[in-house]
Amino acid sequence: MSSVKRSNAQRLRDSLEDDIINGRRTPGERLDPEALGSEFSVSRTPVREAIQQLVASGLVTVSPKKGTFVARVGIDQLIEMFEVMAELEGMCGRLAARRITEQELVALRDAFQRCEAAAQAGDTDEYYYENETFHECIYAASHNAFLADEARRLKQRLKPYRRLQLQVRQRMSNSLGEHREIVAAIEKGAAELAERALREHVLIQGERFSDFIASVKKLDASRTTT
Repeated sequence: MSSVKRSNAQRLRDSLEDDIINGRRTPGERLDPEALGSEFSVSRTPVREAIQQLVASGLVTVSPKKGTFVARVGIDQLIEMFEVMAELEGMCGRLAARRITEQELVALRDAFQRCEAAAQAGDTDEYYYENETFHECIYAASHNAFLADEARRLKQRLKPYRRLQLQVRQRMSNSLGEHREIVAAIEKGAAELAERALREHVLIQGERFSDFIASVKKLDASRTTT
């Protein structure tokens, strides 16, 4: 399996993202760019890029003349964002099933195979990145630039929490099975089936909802005790 190459900014973002999601950096904590540069042995540019990406995902806020701080996102808001994300992904899937080209279908199959390899290796970090590519293939195949941009924007906000979900037992293998169904539906040109499969893939409901709430509550508890 070919590993995804990551820039210094991406590696720094991933590390800060992990720290925030797992409670090692708490809401309201100030992030000092100079200290981060020294801690991770990187220049100012990767630090600035990493912070910008974290701001885009809603994990960090920048207050003029005050600094950069770890943000706090409530469970209710997260659930609302996942609901909208599910609808956007579903629309992308429906359009992709109708409009995907042969070349785009090859790219989608390749992305699925890389997800499969990551899952078989038990590498949640690699799966996280290959999963991004898989969904990006579907956005492109929708051939609706406005819809794809909206989906990407909200997906960026939810990236850390989707990553958190992969830590739940069996979630990665279940996600792969859902990917398989999505690819099959798009290959058949089954627009409604692809839409439903993608919506359910993203939507937090049933046992997944309970697992997600438990994960976030565990995260909040760890933050209050640190």
